[in-house]
Order: sequence, then C-alpha cells, then structure tokens
Amino acid sequence: MRFRPPFNADEHTNIHITSFTLDCGLLKGGAVVLAMEFPEDFNQLELLETHQHLIPVGTQSLWPEDDEEEDDEEAEREGARSEEWYQQQEKRRENRPGELMLWSSERNRLATVYRLLSADPSLVHSRDEDRYTPLHRAAYSGHLEVVRTLLRHGADLHARTVDGWTPLHSACRWNNAAVASYLIQQGAQINAQTNGLLTPLHLAAGNSSAKQTLELLLTQRQLQAGLKSSSGETAFDIARRTSVHYHLFEIVDPCNNMLPQS
Repeated sequence: MRFRPPFNADEHTNIHITSFTLDCGLLKGGAVVLAMEFPEDFNQLELLETHQHLIPVGTQSLWPEDDEEEDDEEAEREGARSEEWYQQQEKRRENRPGELMLWSSERNRLATVYRLLSADPSLVHSRDEDRYTPLHRAAYSGHLEVVRTLLRHGADLHARTVDGWTPLHSACRWNNAAVASYLIQQGAQINAQTNGLLTPLHLAAGNSSAKQTLELLLTQRQLQAGLKSSSGETAFDIARRTSVHYHLFEIVDPCNNMLPQS
C-alpha cells in the first residue's frame, strides 16, 4: 500500500498497533511503503473495523499513471464503445503500426487488420512485451475471422510467448472452442507444452466454463491426456480439483476405448 502519510514522518518510522508492527520507509517524494508482519491467527477484517480511523483516505498516488489508458479500459468495461471511439483509438496508434495491429486483432477490427497487412505484411509477426502475437490476441479473444485472416497472411501457428504459450493455449484457456478447432485443423500442436509443461488441455481443464473446449480436445485422436505439468498434475487432476466437467475425461479412459474381442 503506497500513500502520502497524513503525518510528519522522519526518514524511518515504526508504528505499533496491538499485536503487529507496521514498518514505514519513506520513498522519494514522501510516499510510504508499509511492511506488515502478522501472527498466524491475525484477523485482518477485525483490524479494519477497529483501526479504520488510522487508514488515510482521499489521497492521491505518487506513482505515474497513464490516465488515457485507464479511461480507455473504463470505457470498454462500461460498454461505451461506439465506432467513433474505436476510430479515435486507432488514430492514436496510427504511428505505431505494430501496436495497432495487436490492438486491432484483439478487438476484432477486421478491416483495420486487412489495411495494415496490405500496407506491411510483416506486421503479422508483431509482438508485445510478453511476446504475444496478433494471432495470440485474436485467439484468446475468440475472433475467428481475424484468426483466419492472420493465418492466410503468414502468421506463425506455433509462435510462443515468454511463458511458452501458443495461440492454441490462448484459445483453450478462454474456452474459444471455434478458434481452437480451426487452429487444430490448420496443424496446431495439440500436445504443445508451455514453460511450465502445461498443455492446452491443462488450461481448458482449469476453466470451469470450458466445457466445449474440453469436449473438442478430448475427442482428438492425437491427444496425450496423461501429460503432466511441472507440478506433476495431469489435466484430469486439475479438472477434478477445479471444474464440474471432470467427468468428460471418461472419453479418454482406456476402459471406455477398448474394442470388443471377437
């Protein structure tokens, strides 16, 4: 928690409240960082009720913020996305074509994607700071026509993020079954593993809303459902722990796939 203190602080101040200690160190500009040590049985909700008067309110952060970005995100959350709004966002990014390509792919701006690729086909390989490509962004957003367009223009079906995610991982994590199906048809590696050895099936299994994607993956003949993550879990282990759809794994149960003896 960072804030301007409502008191005059020296270079380093200790505040003792009941059974725990707040160590306050000053940052540049007078901001304070609180390092808290709580006993195991400490009830933080009780602290808020009993010491709420000590918590400063109405202060402003000293950390730099991008007000325009926050306004954009707020507008999207509220559904205030008119065509004029989209055009304004595109105009702001016009001098950064790589960023615009990523942004347009994520937001299903198909005409803009076409226009950018016509002007510079290499933009299909744009990357953000986490190494996501336009194809990753279209895949996790569920924009099938954008995905088709990017692949027709040479997008790398097997591109990896810094964490080793492929576009298929992105589609499966967010239950975009139609996109996942198309990527598989185009040759996506269904058993590809991330840096943490997670397969697309692992990621779908961890999403309680991903029934359609689980059904899609579990009916693929080349699926290796028993692959384990770096923590030693199979996709079924994750589904049994987090999802109501773990019963779907009966599809790949060896007992259900044995041919009758003649």
